Amino acid sequence: MKKLTLLSVFLLFTGYASAQKYSSKTGKVTFEASVPLFDDIYAQDDNNLVILNADTGEMASVSAVKNFHFKTKLMEEHFNESYAESAKYPKATFKGKIVAFDKSKLTASPQKYTIQGTMNFHGVDKTVASAATIYLKDGKVYLQGRFVVKPADYKVTIPKMVTKKIAENINVEYNYILIKS
Repeated sequence: MKKLTLLSVFLLFTGYASAQKYSSKTGKVTFEASVPLFDDIYAQDDNNLVILNADTGEMASVSAVKNFHFKTKLMEEHFNESYAESAKYPKATFKGKIVAFDKSKLTASPQKYTIQGTMNFHGVDKTVASAATIYLKDGKVYLQGRFVVKPADYKVTIPKMVTKKIAENINVEYNYILIKS
């Protein structure tokens, strides 16, 4: 029985280790919530961590909420303290899968895919779908895409006095260059 258990653990580890993984620690994620006639609301995180299992199309990413930087420190402070509550909810995560992904079909020509999964922000899990473009060049996987979220879906409270200054729909974009890990 002990040998069977050891063999099972070994086979599981071998399968995990042999999976083709790609990753990046410098993924770029941006969001934009601007409305006409008011200050641009735009933030960027250049240290998003992402990993892709090229055998299954499963992927995951994580951003430290405090890594999102705005054009003004005051806007960044309001975002972290009042909206995102980054001391209480320090991370934004995504876990999902690239639909109908087949690594053998990746070429230098960008191909369109859909990524589906669950995003966690502000302590709330929400299903999201993203249109993405993926291609392979010089041994690296390039993955770019976008999706839209609503602050209300993540229980982010916007004070009445600023509701007209913040878009109801937030545009999120990501740009990853993943290397084999």
